[in-house]
Amino acid sequence: MSAYEAQEQRELTSLWWLILLVGLVAIGVGIFFVVSPHETLTTFAVIAGIFLLVDGVIAIAASIFGHGEGRGLLAVIGVLSAIAGLVLIKHPFGTLGVFALIFGIWLVVAGVVRFVVAIGSPDGRGANIAIAVIDVIAGIVILAWPDLGLATLAVIIGIVLIIRGLFFVVAGWEVRKLG
Repeated sequence: MSAYEAQEQRELTSLWWLILLVGLVAIGVGIFFVVSPHETLTTFAVIAGIFLLVDGVIAIAASIFGHGEGRGLLAVIGVLSAIAGLVLIKHPFGTLGVFALIFGIWLVVAGVVRFVVAIGSPDGRGANIAIAVIDVIAGIVILAWPDLGLATLAVIIGIVLIIRGLFFVVAGWEVRKLG
């Protein structure tokens, strides 16, 4: 490892707390969705929009500063996540069906892209494949259930966020160990 690569690794591992923080926020939001599934659609859409926007920005940053062949796909999913997040924040939808459709499609697309990226990258392959599979399954459940109720949708999304948050927390601690 060259001195430049060692310096770059130290800089990236110094941000372990950010990964941990994203994980804790995802867990908190997930718990909120599971515990309070009867919140209004507007609040639900805005909170989901904020999460999608943050997830998109992180994916875009990872595609810019990361290494590997999957950076382009990661950038695409980051841009899609950020756009979906902005739309949900700016124009919360009046119907659950539209919101569920958009979120279900996002989960399936994000899961497939993350799976492809995971196959091409040896770093964190198992965790990335697990997140991808969870996303695809949740997206398929949401898309296959057209008359999904708000409470059920909130619980499904909450469970996905909690699981993803746990993976982020573990990743944050692992990155901290590298530093």
